Amino acid sequence: MPKESREKSSPFACRVDHIIIQAGGKGNRLGELTKNKPKGIVPVDNKPIIFHLFDKFPDKKFIVIGDYLFDVLKKYLHAFANVKNIPVKATGTGTCGGIGQALEFVPDGEPFMIIWSDIILAEGFNLDFEVSGNLIGISKDFECRWRYKDGVFEESPSKEHGVAGLFIFTDKEYLKDIPENGEFVRRLSQSGMEFDEISLSGAREVGTMEAYNEQENGIKNKEFRCRPFNELIFDGELVVKKYLDAQGKALAQREVDWYREAASLGFKQIPEITGYAPLTMKKIQGFNIFKKSRSEKEKLRLIDRLIASLSELHSLKTAQNDRFSILEAYYTKTMSRLSGVRELIPLADERHITVNGKSCRNVFFYRDSFYKKITDKLLDAEFAFIHGDCTFSNIMTDEELNITLLDPRGYFGFTELYGDVFYDWSKLYYSIFGNYDQFNNKRFKLTIEEKSVNLETASNGFEDAAEYFLQNIPNRDDEKVKLIHAIIWLSLTTYAREDYDSICGAFYNGLYYLEDLL
Repeated sequence: MPKESREKSSPFACRVDHIIIQAGGKGNRLGELTKNKPKGIVPVDNKPIIFHLFDKFPDKKFIVIGDYLFDVLKKYLHAFANVKNIPVKATGTGTCGGIGQALEFVPDGEPFMIIWSDIILAEGFNLDFEVSGNLIGISKDFECRWRYKDGVFEESPSKEHGVAGLFIFTDKEYLKDIPENGEFVRRLSQSGMEFDEISLSGAREVGTMEAYNEQENGIKNKEFRCRPFNELIFDGELVVKKYLDAQGKALAQREVDWYREAASLGFKQIPEITGYAPLTMKKIQGFNIFKKSRSEKEKLRLIDRLIASLSELHSLKTAQNDRFSILEAYYTKTMSRLSGVRELIPLADERHITVNGKSCRNVFFYRDSFYKKITDKLLDAEFAFIHGDCTFSNIMTDEELNITLLDPRGYFGFTELYGDVFYDWSKLYYSIFGNYDQFNNKRFKLTIEEKSVNLETASNGFEDAAEYFLQNIPNRDDEKVKLIHAIIWLSLTTYAREDYDSICGAFYNGLYYLEDLL
């Protein structure tokens, strides 16, 4: 019989260097979320589930077991994982499937961890303890199908003593006879193996739609949705914006520079800034444009206000046109981002892709036509002080429809603060006609067939006002707006890297909107 389990409560020195992530299975409990991707890269809190582990233990070596849509998993890890990792395709089934194969990459005599891919560990959990015996993670916050108490496994639901899907073994010899198929916990229950307990208090299990929706609704109901590289902290009437990585730091500095410039030029339709290190502003009394239903009259009034606001911004100061920045923003950056995800995107090696019933030329095969269109249409851009990211998500209004601009981009190509004024108009069109904000909030359905795709995006409710918008912007040029709009979708691919479906959807949207312009 296993010895009486002893809960570990204090941290001590550790040598666990290898982590096996069991990410196999179809993820049926996550419904539509795993239609196009395996469950391990379903995004939670703005990052794929298993990337929470990567970020928590960046110095470890990961062996990631997959089977369903394994090529998607492998290519996604190759494109975006910044840790040492080896993907392994399971030949067996069940939670035992692939473990024997994964163990081939764990050195003899060294401790290692096995964890289910749908577990997100608490912030305070660490591996700073010495492994003197095999350990089993015990849930304290969610119910598990198996229970482990007093050294005994029982197939009985438990929240306080649940087997949560984390195991640490001192040597892979303990699993030398692991079968290719079957249930891992059941196998352990029959092995007579001894375990000490380790508390997983604060951990989250996100392997079901119920648990996933609970996590995501917390994000969607927030006033602002952040990218993985930044976060907002609300402190009473103040909002503090902090960066989380090097990309966030660079963007934060540009945002600060933009607000300083806007204030120096006397532009009033920005938040009241109370500090720049970190960026701190007074909370705005209002809401994002796309989060409230509008009458047709209100929509047209809002568009008038938006056009007036951006026209005022652009009139504050102009700059010399920089063709190097134009080509960087519209062509070089776009193709570079697309090249980085080409392997990931289904049908990306086809000359034509049918998107929502329209046969679209693939930009990878028509890049010369794409480049010529940009040089013919966009090189003579007028440069002025621009916002650079004026989507509905970055604009607040109050009940009187007063406008406040947020989250400026702060650069265009190689140029700081100043750029093509039509980039701003196209970003607005991106929300008015392209429904970007709903797409950004994952309110879309993507179906990928053998030779075609279908993409349905929820509506911001402004499509009927798109023509009114185009009619009223200064120096009207519909083709220019629509061309830049398509380019913006194509460039979103890598920027939306936290979600595989968003990467693919942005690419297909870009091709769809570009087709009528090439």
